[in-house]
Amino acid sequence: MKEKLQIFCHSSIKIIGDKIIYFDPFNIKKNFNDADYIFCTHSHYDHFSPEDINKVKNTNTKLIVTKDIIESATKLISKNNIISVRPNEEYKIDNLVIKTVPAYNKVKKFHPKENNWVGYIVEINGQKYYIAGDTDNIEELHNIKCDVAFLPVGGTYTMDYKEASELANVINAKLVIPTHYGEIVGDKDDGIKFANLVKNKETQILI
Repeated sequence: MKEKLQIFCHSSIKIIGDKIIYFDPFNIKKNFNDADYIFCTHSHYDHFSPEDINKVKNTNTKLIVTKDIIESATKLISKNNIISVRPNEEYKIDNLVIKTVPAYNKVKKFHPKENNWVGYIVEINGQKYYIAGDTDNIEELHNIKCDVAFLPVGGTYTMDYKEASELANVINAKLVIPTHYGEIVGDKDDGIKFANLVKNKETQILI
């Protein structure tokens, strides 16, 4: 894997390779304005943050969002550079191959299934990156094939570290990175607790 991965805060992810890609930019400390693509999984403030998008976007940035974000997104980026997505679809954006997967809570009310919020599987140079967004360990995720998985582990609004480890054990990605803990929700040691429950010894955990 030649791409460089960076976690800013919570679920804010940056992949640096031939292109610069952000997922749910949040709590960005300085202006980068280097994004080729920005992906937002849903409209909650810690996943769609206009303030932080302004710190990473430029005039050529493409913004990939769920339908409920489009109106707000047009205040940030040219409408021609906004792509609307929904779950269970495949997209080709320039040289990126993208698949959207569902992201929702089974019982909790924070992320209803009917909102059509998403996680993303993005293929870059033959490597598949799965960014789960805010979701529980739902059945639709068990067939995901990816090389790198970013999974929320903090509980409250998403799966907790135990449930996330169960999903990690099904997915069996080469690299798994726990997110969504230690800041707004979850304990700072949830990543370690998660890692201790991942059974596949060939899976690398980055905390």
